[in-house]
Amino acid sequence: MADPVTLARPYAKAAFQSARDSNELPIWSSALKSLAIVADDKKVREILSSPLLTSEEQAVTFISLFGDEISASVKSFIQTLAYHGRLPLLGEVSELFEEFRAQEEKSIEAVVTTAFKVGSGTLENLVQALKKNLNRDVSVISAVDPSLIGGAIIRAGDTVIDSSVRGKLEKLAESINS
Repeated sequence: MADPVTLARPYAKAAFQSARDSNELPIWSSALKSLAIVADDKKVREILSSPLLTSEEQAVTFISLFGDEISASVKSFIQTLAYHGRLPLLGEVSELFEEFRAQEEKSIEAVVTTAFKVGSGTLENLVQALKKNLNRDVSVISAVDPSLIGGAIIRAGDTVIDSSVRGKLEKLAESINS
């Protein structure tokens, strides 16, 4: 069977294009996140995978959980997913949608993991450097991992910068053992 992300990609692209064309990226983003959370619930997953329900009944049941909280275009999207048996992929669709949105808006989220808590001035300098190097708006999430000993690990999309003491020690050990 194909990878869930591969199966979800065309649906995420279609949702993204619809949202972009109607100038509703934030609305769709919020709706897809909510849909993904609900679709991941154990009881909801059982309903969505029940062979006793037709795809139309699955869509109606799922949509009824949200009432008027979702737009007509999002409801139509849910019906399309249900028709093709792809409602369980809502989590992947939501993640891919967010990736497309970040590319469109030229933004990225970076996770900065340090051995100790970092001051806001240092984080702001890091944000400015990342903006310059990545040519995107950057929002930073700060995390602390004492096992790094010192330094930092920065993850922004596919880019990983490991300047931690632990990472340098591992590289040194690897080169000695080679």
